[in-house]
Amino acid sequence: MSRIGKMPIVIPAGVNVTMDGNSVRVKGPKGELNRNFHPEISINQEGDQILVTRPSDNKDHRALHGLTRTLLNNMVTGVTQGFEKKLELVGVGYRAAKQGNKLVLNVGYSQPVEMDPGADLSVEVPAPTKITVMGIDKEKVGAFAANVRAVREPEPYKGKGIKYEGERIQRKAGKAGVKK
Repeated sequence: MSRIGKMPIVIPAGVNVTMDGNSVRVKGPKGELNRNFHPEISINQEGDQILVTRPSDNKDHRALHGLTRTLLNNMVTGVTQGFEKKLELVGVGYRAAKQGNKLVLNVGYSQPVEMDPGADLSVEVPAPTKITVMGIDKEKVGAFAANVRAVREPEPYKGKGIKYEGERIQRKAGKAGVKK
C-alpha cells in the first residue's frame, strides 16, 4: 500500500466536501475548489474523514493512489489555510512593485515586465525586493511563482535574478586569469 495514499484526510470544521462520481468539490472559509479524479480510484467520505482506495496493485493504480490523496489534501488545506510562495529579487536596481492587481518587475530589461496574476491569486510586495504570491490552489500559486522566476532566472556567476526565498544558487568561478 502507498504510505501516503492510505492515510485518511481529516476534514476540519467549516469545510464542506461534495462528491459526484469522480468529481469532488471542496468548499471552505477561503473559497471553493473543484477537481475531477481518475474514475478507477475510489474516494469515500466517512464522517469527518476522506479515504482513498485503489482497485489493484497495478503500477498505474499505485501511482494514482498517492496522487489522488495528495491532491485532495491540498484542496482541503487550500480552502482552510491557503498557500503562498515567496520570491526574492537579487541584483542592483532590481525591484518589484504592484500597480492595481498587476505585478511590475524592473529586472534589467529596457522595459518593465507586467504580470497579471488573475482573479484567484493575490500578489503582495512587502519590500521592493520581495514578492509573495498567495492563493487557495497550490498548483496555480506554484505556476505563477515559477512564471515570475522565469522572467529573470538566477545566474550562477553573480547570483543575480529572481529566486525563491531560501533557494541556494550554485555559484561558479569566473574567468581564470591568463597565465603565460
